[in-house]
Amino acid sequence: MELGKYSFGIGDRFGNQAPAQLKAINKAWEKGLEITPVWNKSHREHTIVKTHPGDTRKAADEAVQKSGWTSPYFIDADHINLSNVDLFIESSDFFTLDVADFIGKPASYVDQERLMNVWKNYEGKLKVPGISEPFRVNQDFMNDLAVKYVSPIVEAKKIYRHILEKKKGQEFITEVSMDEVDIPQTPPELFFILAGLATEGIPAQTIAPKFSGRFNKGVDYVGDVDLFAREFEQDLLVIDLAIKTFDLPSNLKLSVHSGSDKFSIYPYIGKLIRKQNKGIHVKTAGTSWLEELIGLALAGGNALKAVRDIYTTGFSRSSELMGPYASVININPEELPDPSRVTNWTGEQWANAIRHVPEHPEYNPNIRQLLHVSYKIAAEMGKDYLSLLKQHSEVIETQIIENLYDRHLVRLFDIQ
Repeated sequence: MELGKYSFGIGDRFGNQAPAQLKAINKAWEKGLEITPVWNKSHREHTIVKTHPGDTRKAADEAVQKSGWTSPYFIDADHINLSNVDLFIESSDFFTLDVADFIGKPASYVDQERLMNVWKNYEGKLKVPGISEPFRVNQDFMNDLAVKYVSPIVEAKKIYRHILEKKKGQEFITEVSMDEVDIPQTPPELFFILAGLATEGIPAQTIAPKFSGRFNKGVDYVGDVDLFAREFEQDLLVIDLAIKTFDLPSNLKLSVHSGSDKFSIYPYIGKLIRKQNKGIHVKTAGTSWLEELIGLALAGGNALKAVRDIYTTGFSRSSELMGPYASVININPEELPDPSRVTNWTGEQWANAIRHVPEHPEYNPNIRQLLHVSYKIAAEMGKDYLSLLKQHSEVIETQIIENLYDRHLVRLFDIQ
């Protein structure tokens, strides 16, 4: 089973937007750009919304059948670990092995020795074709490498082998994720991580490192764009060398997590993957939920009231809602208007505040981020919220397609 060169993670909190997402993806295909859709929903999201991984499979399969989609698509068990992976075995054919929590944790002497014996072959100077200066790989670098990355690599092996055993011969895509941490992995570290994954027999088709800068949920990239571009290209070249050096899948590619709305770096990503002839996987998990809110705001009436109520409740419970996402949001509380100040906002005002159009004078990234993590409030509304989605499906679909196609796919892949 092989993941296409270009793939998009199109998460959907409440399982209603798969048809609209497919329409956006299909627009790209009509322009000659083959995008593989991958529906992703994490255990955390399932727990909050009170859904089951099988629900994601059902929603995607139904959308595919109704639309006549005949190209590959996948269901991603997003950010799973040994404690919850079994819930996803039956319904998923794409597994994101999240081992970020194991970075820096102690590893056994045997595991360290096994990986160090491989890594020592590249001690001294690591020369990567396409990068002018070699990376220095001295003893201090090697020791730091062992402290940081032996444990997560070994944990990835445990999860992968567990899935392999449970799937009983059924093929699946493997991604390894180390992104939800504060300190980025450097290009030379990525090379040794890939060497370790190959040594442990993990056929990763995508790797999600922590890049320089902040990848906050639902808003633009924060950081040095030039530095990101330089390191991103070096990562692509490192992957190319790793594929040629180790027993790794030939389609191995970078995965950009919290990748929705990173508009300032999309042109660089697109230019560099075309320059190096590499693929990319981009996860846009929360985008659909925010577009639902925009559609409901524009619908007016009870739908607009629901958006207002979700914000009001989210404002009062902000600490609770932001806690699980602390590493991937950056909200300035002083820029969040008190609910009493927005009670008379029109649907257009709410839509303008939420929609990610930074140049619009009413756009508020703090409102957008708070609402991004407030889907728990909508989940607590239960059937009332789901009923609104169905009642206003047409206006929501318009927002979903415009956002995914025009603001994401067109920008990233320079579709003309």
